[in-house]
Amino acid sequence: MPDAPIWITEADVVSLINLPEAIDALERTLALEASDEAASMPKTHLMVASNDAMHAIGGAAGGEGICGFKTWINVQGKSETTMTLFSMVDGACLAVIEATALGQMRTAAVTGVGTRRLATAEADHMGIVGTGKQSLPQIAAVHAVRPLKEVRVSSRNPETRRVFAENVTATLGIPARGVETVKDAVTDSPLVTLITNSTEAFLTGDMLAKGSHLNAMGAIVPSRVEFTDDVFDRADLIAVDSLRSVRDLSTEFRTRFGDDDEAWEEVRTIASVIAEDLSRPDGADVTLYKAMGMGLSDLALAIEILKRARAGKRGHSVPERVKLPPRLM
Repeated sequence: MPDAPIWITEADVVSLINLPEAIDALERTLALEASDEAASMPKTHLMVASNDAMHAIGGAAGGEGICGFKTWINVQGKSETTMTLFSMVDGACLAVIEATALGQMRTAAVTGVGTRRLATAEADHMGIVGTGKQSLPQIAAVHAVRPLKEVRVSSRNPETRRVFAENVTATLGIPARGVETVKDAVTDSPLVTLITNSTEAFLTGDMLAKGSHLNAMGAIVPSRVEFTDDVFDRADLIAVDSLRSVRDLSTEFRTRFGDDDEAWEEVRTIASVIAEDLSRPDGADVTLYKAMGMGLSDLALAIEILKRARAGKRGHSVPERVKLPPRLM
């Protein structure tokens, strides 16, 4: 008899998996994508205000026999996300997962995978721009793969960045301090992460140190941009989570590469980097990793969470589904 569908709460998610485990689970699944054993559906969104959007992403892992969708609406930085998993054998609903923590972990885990592959082995100082809800997990993900000695924090509000820096130290045990400008945060830093909702570019190519790695994680809809075009001029390796999403939705990349398929050959997927066991090129000036968010990343974590929930008998039963014809009169 197939397993009954379950509802997995945020508390269940947090208890079942941590960020370092999520990084490993994500890298395993991304390797499958390169061999066509897993795939993401195109990301779709609808702007419902000048900087608010509703989103849907999904993916399928044929080897696991599971596919799923994550849906949410972001309104002034607030959202309540859910992910629904289905069997690829009989179409049955397997689970509904409250996915705010899952999404934060996935976004951070994606950064961890990119940093593990593309940053110098000795990198131990980080500059971050942005102090929103994703920022602390971003630092934790980098710290999981490149143990950090210091973090410099830039944001528009001095008090916010001060409090955030104190929280970084209290939560992760990493010395952190707020700085006044973006340049102060990234100068001489081998690791840089951008995680903002900015609609204007604020990072320029000349700010980045030679030998640095840049994670550009915030501009995930066309109305948002974080870095200027000259960053590409310095990048010796450019990787993205989803080439299709980047081509469709990233203003930074669309401005640079346009509709020229040959030009886009310069851009690698992180799945291909993993499958070919690539790492940072020797003597590279800058490496750039752009993540838009893709369904396969969420699915990778959701599948691992479902397995652990079943093994530990976690989750909450939902009513058995009884199909009825619609009322026509």
